[in-house]
Amino acid sequence: MKTLWRDRTPGLLGRKYACAVLCPFVEKENGLHLLFEVRATSLRRQGGEVCFPGGRMEPGETAEICALRETEEELGISPAHIQLLGRSDYLSQAGKFSLEPVVGLLEAAGLAAMRPSAAEVESVFTVPLEFFRTQPPKIYTYTLEPNVPADFPYDEVGVPADYRWETGKAEVPIWHWEGHSVWGLTGRIVKNLVETME
Repeated sequence: MKTLWRDRTPGLLGRKYACAVLCPFVEKENGLHLLFEVRATSLRRQGGEVCFPGGRMEPGETAEICALRETEEELGISPAHIQLLGRSDYLSQAGKFSLEPVVGLLEAAGLAAMRPSAAEVESVFTVPLEFFRTQPPKIYTYTLEPNVPADFPYDEVGVPADYRWETGKAEVPIWHWEGHSVWGLTGRIVKNLVETME
């Protein structure tokens, strides 16, 4: 029992799976840019949406290994052309999964060698970091409310039927750039990156 707790790595309680994305910075003549991809419209989930390269972690993978693997699968960029800089703050989506952003610098040779997978990626574009720093996003907020079943046993657990369940709020930041919308979880990651760099 002692070794169980000593050697155990804590995880997010209730998490069904973990994901990782690469937040790829690219150096251009006018400064740092962030590289995004538009998901193929044929994809079942989030088709046509803007995102960073990434996906679900496989057993035994770290966030870094997953982000590099997914970037190579989606964009054809070898890990040899990506300098990992560290991790940004991670997100939890309603207790279902965690999303761990890995920050990296994409070499010019990697950008030149990029070959997006048509099955997964519709297009790729970059946005100057300065745009995100100087143009605040529009922020929308929605409420997270519990949907408690009618047969919840309030008496058994010793609380009244008008028990005040915890509620929450979620932010949805949105930027628009040349016909693209950077929003949702990707927008939250970008907002956090900018705030961290400030």
